[in-house]
Amino acid sequence: MIELTVDAAGLARSRFAVSPLHEVVATLLPCGLQPGPEADPWVARARRVLRRARLPLLSELALNGPGYVPDFLNPYPSGPSPTVEEELERVRCTPPERVMGELEALRVGRPRNGLAPSVLPEGVRRAMARGGAHVARQAAEEMRRYWELAFAPHWEAAKAVLDAEIGRCAGVLAGHGAARLFNSLHPDIEWGEGTLRVVSRLRIALPVPMVVVVPSLVMPGPGVAVDPTREEGRPPMLIYPVRDRAVTGAIAPVVPPAEVAQLLGPTRAGLLAALTQPASTAHLAGRHFLSPATVSYHLGVLHRAGLVTRARAGRSVLYRRTPEGSRLLRQQLASARGRHG
Repeated sequence: MIELTVDAAGLARSRFAVSPLHEVVATLLPCGLQPGPEADPWVARARRVLRRARLPLLSELALNGPGYVPDFLNPYPSGPSPTVEEELERVRCTPPERVMGELEALRVGRPRNGLAPSVLPEGVRRAMARGGAHVARQAAEEMRRYWELAFAPHWEAAKAVLDAEIGRCAGVLAGHGAARLFNSLHPDIEWGEGTLRVVSRLRIALPVPMVVVVPSLVMPGPGVAVDPTREEGRPPMLIYPVRDRAVTGAIAPVVPPAEVAQLLGPTRAGLLAALTQPASTAHLAGRHFLSPATVSYHLGVLHRAGLVTRARAGRSVLYRRTPEGSRLLRQQLASARGRHG
């Protein structure tokens, strides 16, 4: 059990944050190997990228390491919604002594945090031989590449999910107070008598100045990240999974009727079926794990066929399904039900 004691002033300072790099790092943890069903499309694809891409430091830490990812890879969110570039820059500028200290902790262990001694992978030892500044730069560049391959195409949709969850929490806070809010996050998180309790195999009890709450689409269960240096007075991060399947479904592709897939092809059929609401190319690319260029091409075909329309909204172009497109989907779905009913 992890117990975080927060006084009234600390509770007033506590806040939420959306951290893109936290979602990246969460796929490097052992729990990323067996993600929950809500995150499967995202995490499974990210792990495939990790195995296939040339990311020697990250892949060795995640796939061959001891099950602990150094804390400097997951910087404390300085604001409510830092960009991935801001977070990567903080990784790159990590003090060399902190980098080396956390990597050394992999080898010697950290009993209080449940980290046993381990043999470091060869690639990690080679990077360490070149110094902590080199490791920080290499880690930042590999994480940038990992982000571009596995996360960037669908971050717009994913961030919308996380923002919606924070909006839900704001409503609970306004209507019912902080205690109800914390108790609504997850069954393994409980607030009572000034203490936030999180079910864990670790036994940690800390007085903390505040808590930064981070919703996640990747983590299958709640966790607490505490800055191991404790030098900057950074409060712990409480990470919890977004549980609303209706919300998390926004990152998963919509499955069209088989007949429409045969008629239009699976990619164009999937895009047409996904347009239950107006959407941009980037949003659709994220949901379907496709490049924006590929989505743009297929939307062009659907547009020329009269199945979708497009109109500019601010900086984005939003696509909408036309009545003809909706009629096609309904007819094919009704036909399929008739044959199987």
